[in-house]
Amino acid sequence: MRHRKHNHQLGVKTAHRSSLLANLSCSLIENGRIKTTLAKARALRPSIEKAITLAKKAHATDDAAQKVHYRRLAIARLRSKAAVKKLFDELAEQFVTRNGGYTRIYKLALPRLGDAAEMALIEFVEEAPKKKAKKKKVAAKKVKPSTKNSEDEDSKSIGDKPDTSDAVVDKPEASLAEVDTGEAPKPAKTKKELKQKDSSESEDSNIVEEKKEEK
Repeated sequence: MRHRKHNHQLGVKTAHRSSLLANLSCSLIENGRIKTTLAKARALRPSIEKAITLAKKAHATDDAAQKVHYRRLAIARLRSKAAVKKLFDELAEQFVTRNGGYTRIYKLALPRLGDAAEMALIEFVEEAPKKKAKKKKVAAKKVKPSTKNSEDEDSKSIGDKPDTSDAVVDKPEASLAEVDTGEAPKPAKTKKELKQKDSSESEDSNIVEEKKEEK
């Protein structure tokens, strides 16, 4: 008896149907969601979920030989090493805690143009974890010293210099004598006064020489 043995024939031969399901499975693994007819989506669901079960078994076991065995079975079903690698290495971890029901189907309202076939979306229940974007390194900006710090440094440098205002300067004996006698020191002569004095002295010497000559 053939009861319920050929549910999803899709109107094609066995070889065509197996190739069709393998291609749809690879597209679903690579993209996470695909749009197809409702009949193909229903035929694809058991096929892809069996491949996910193989990936979960390989993830759970520690035996390297068993992992290779499950991977080879998946390659025979999907016919794509790249899709199997992504399924086993990336997608299997998100289905570890889930027991079946790895996909969902959404019916679309608008039929396909041409033959009016019912359309649907099939996708994984849980989204694959996205990789974190790398942060760009920002070059460290040079911080200019604040004005307050520069003022403090200037004040420190000024404070470090010896203060000569109160220092005792050695004076000659004449000045000490003047201080002892109580006489006020005479103000220093300017350059003009010194020049006038020199000129007056030179004139006096000239007058004296002329008088000597007359005698």
